[in-house]
Amino acid sequence: MRSLFRNRTFTRLFVGRLITNAGDSAYAVAAMWLAFQLGGSSFYTGLAGFLTMLPQTLQFLAGPLVDRWRIRRILVATQVAEGILVLCVPVAYVMGWLSVWVVLVVMPVVSLINQFVYPAQQAALPRVVEKEDLVEANSAFSFAYQGVDFAFTALGGIVVALVGAIALYVLDSVTFLAATLVFLGVRIPPAETDSEPETDADSDGETKTGANSAGETNPTRSEGITAAVAAYRSQLLDGIQYVRGSVLVWILAGSLVVNATIGSTLAVLPAYAQANGGSDAYGFLLATVVGGMLVGSLAATPLKRFSLAKLSIGGFIFSGITWLAAVLIGWFPATMALFFLAWIPVGATNVIFAAMIQSVVPEELMGRVSSVLSSVSVGAMPLGSLLGGVGGDALGITPVMATAGFGFLCIAFCWVAHPLLRDIAKADELDAEKYGLTTATGVESSESF
Repeated sequence: MRSLFRNRTFTRLFVGRLITNAGDSAYAVAAMWLAFQLGGSSFYTGLAGFLTMLPQTLQFLAGPLVDRWRIRRILVATQVAEGILVLCVPVAYVMGWLSVWVVLVVMPVVSLINQFVYPAQQAALPRVVEKEDLVEANSAFSFAYQGVDFAFTALGGIVVALVGAIALYVLDSVTFLAATLVFLGVRIPPAETDSEPETDADSDGETKTGANSAGETNPTRSEGITAAVAAYRSQLLDGIQYVRGSVLVWILAGSLVVNATIGSTLAVLPAYAQANGGSDAYGFLLATVVGGMLVGSLAATPLKRFSLAKLSIGGFIFSGITWLAAVLIGWFPATMALFFLAWIPVGATNVIFAAMIQSVVPEELMGRVSSVLSSVSVGAMPLGSLLGGVGGDALGITPVMATAGFGFLCIAFCWVAHPLLRDIAKADELDAEKYGLTTATGVESSESF
């Protein structure tokens, strides 16, 4: 892995991710806790989770734009926009306008902008590192996300307890500024493509310089917009059809169930933490989850010699049983330890699965495919969060907290039940054609500005 950091582009992407995730981790604690404090019940945290997760289901719409736009500009623009938005909450506090509804407006808008960041980073990695280094690169990025998240989530809970949630919003705006400065120096090459080079004239005889064979001028602005919309729609369908025609559909089916249950659990987690100590307990609970994923991501490199099927089936069964034990045991220190263990398989399989996708999906499709996968896999989380908030008030916290354990067991069952999933190979030995992970050449690669 050390050789990766001799690559200046990779290093800048890694450092930028470290910085922005530091602020985001603390902000996530502040935002949900502030919604719980200002609203006064699990319903508002469930609603906050619903509104924040809903934009994630629309990430597939960003995919064609990520494949079209220059990645550096995406990273810089998103950091600037998010930094300005999070400052709205401290400003509202100073002006005396702060209410739960201000938080509920800012959170989803920040989340919406953030939907460009993940597919942009996913699309960038195969362009800047070699194929055989993708598992290590994804492991490093997971460490950047989860290692910082682990530290700053716990720290965020402590800071909220000491000085309040508003201070963390200010800290987050500073990290967005720092990340912007880092991403400004990133240079990412364009995607490689197997498509035929474009000629100066299209099939209708119109040249790119402004006149067609009959001497007519360029199309009008409205025609240009129509063509751009048609191109966007075509590129969007490319990503959807790629996923729909592959075994990824069955993987996503299990992900929908487990992510719905995780969404419901996150909705009641502030109330669960309140019963066990307060905002610092909330930070520590989130940190144990992130810590487990961190250990799993670091273990991905040695574990990649095993098939993804064995890792997924065995790992998610372990996660389900451990999670249920954590909820039922009734002793907070043991609960935190078991939560930590439950997320280790999740961290490992996420890294290896990401490397598998990056190794078989054509670079010119990467933004579209990764955004479709992300959108669909989290598609049930907003509804799960909303139902979890309502269920927490109506049924109590413990039954809702337990649902994630059954979600983990469900995804393990999906891998056992489908014959292709049971036989899925190592990430670097996957027969792409067997699993429907191939596409015809000639897909448009349209990074343009």
